[in-house]
Amino acid sequence: METDNLLKKSEVYLHMLCNEIADRSVGSEGNRAATRYLEKISSSLGWATETQQFEAMDWIDGGASLRCGEVSFRINASPYSLGCDVEGQLISASNVEELEQANMTGKLLLLQGEIAKEQLMPKNFVFYNPEEHQQIISLLEKGAPRAIICATGRNASLAGGVYPFPLIEDGDFDIPSVYMTEDEGYRLLPYTGSSVALKSISKRVPGKGCNVIARKGKESGGRMVITAHIDAKKGTPGAIDNASGVVILLLLADLLKDHDGNKLIEIVALNGEDYYAVPGQMLYIKHNQDRFDEILLNINMDGAGYKEGKSAFSFYGLPQEMEKEIREVISHFDGITVGSEWVQGDHSIFIQHGCPAVAVSSQWFTDHIDNQDITHTPKDNIDIVDYLKLVEIAQALNQFIRI
Repeated sequence: METDNLLKKSEVYLHMLCNEIADRSVGSEGNRAATRYLEKISSSLGWATETQQFEAMDWIDGGASLRCGEVSFRINASPYSLGCDVEGQLISASNVEELEQANMTGKLLLLQGEIAKEQLMPKNFVFYNPEEHQQIISLLEKGAPRAIICATGRNASLAGGVYPFPLIEDGDFDIPSVYMTEDEGYRLLPYTGSSVALKSISKRVPGKGCNVIARKGKESGGRMVITAHIDAKKGTPGAIDNASGVVILLLLADLLKDHDGNKLIEIVALNGEDYYAVPGQMLYIKHNQDRFDEILLNINMDGAGYKEGKSAFSFYGLPQEMEKEIREVISHFDGITVGSEWVQGDHSIFIQHGCPAVAVSSQWFTDHIDNQDITHTPKDNIDIVDYLKLVEIAQALNQFIRI
């Protein structure tokens, strides 16, 4: 009976987050509706809730066009880019060496080939920012082209399943940019040296967002922090990435509503994992800068509930006895297995601050993290979710947390 009830709730929660709320991108009204929804349900179940507010930019995409004489090209506005209506000489660069030598001031710059193989990290992104990416951004800002045209392919490990991917997705970068497929880049390349006209109707809009934290229990025995990011990329329902994780948070809030033990249970909807500035994560770190040593364990949900394969739990620096306990619990659930380690999630925040962590995902996703075409696309919808897996994960975590 409990399982049937949780299944019904999981369907209601996921439908709300993915269908009734159209856009959970940070800074949008949909994102704020999602955090209000989670806070309301958590409060109704007797959890003490807190919202951590922050400023966040929303973005309006009005489309983009590119032409050279009578020839036009298919193009997309880069997320969070400034708009533009410019005309000028087209130049190109395919690697850092060519970029260093390019006279790009006042021109339209095509980035293609090797230099456009992987999405550039936002200039102020602190968790992962390779020196080569920083070098490219620095060269672009010093070179001051009028606009940047990026020809890209696929890079699932950094950009998700979207094709083509935006090479630049950074609201702190102020040179207008657009992106196109590699094939369109090959079509455009022969026009190097010619005058091209680019129009991008891209607008930055001030917005707000928040983390939602729900707490139960006493802190004398330490804190157990259970996380999932509530935001999603624009243009995707974000069912697996990561409404399913938020659903598990809500199911756990229900299962643990009678908790009154010495461990403080902290259920946290972080807001910004799929956003260039990760504002919710940065704010959570700021609020806990001197308190991470209180955290017994982080359990992070991201990519859970995919219809194919089993759910996967992976472990990072757990004390031996704790890992033994959680392995024992999940051994009794047929749909859960021990999966391979992966770092592209919010559990990395806790690992970097010396906390043990468990990442909960789908085995299919962790096995195909570099070659899937679902995340960050319209394909990431409720049809690919197995609700029973969400309930099973919540029930397993409930058993473990109560040990």
